[in-house]
Amino acid sequence: MLEQLKIVLARVLPDMDMSTVSENTKLIDDLGFDSLALMMMSMEIEDAFGFKFTEFVRFETVGDVCRYIEGKM
Repeated sequence: MLEQLKIVLARVLPDMDMSTVSENTKLIDDLGFDSLALMMMSMEIEDAFGFKFTEFVRFETVGDVCRYIEGKM
């Protein structure tokens, strides 16, 4: 799941080196996500994985996102 998510993250942050991203990477502190980037990531996840967010979800790390997606599949 991590590798698939890195592809999505690369569409949101095309200048970021995804080889350094791990499940422990923090979206805001390490990747510099802001509210717009979080919204764009959510939209990209919906497109890539074929589901819609039906509630607000607070993601802190890349691992949080991976586990959420895995729970939806």
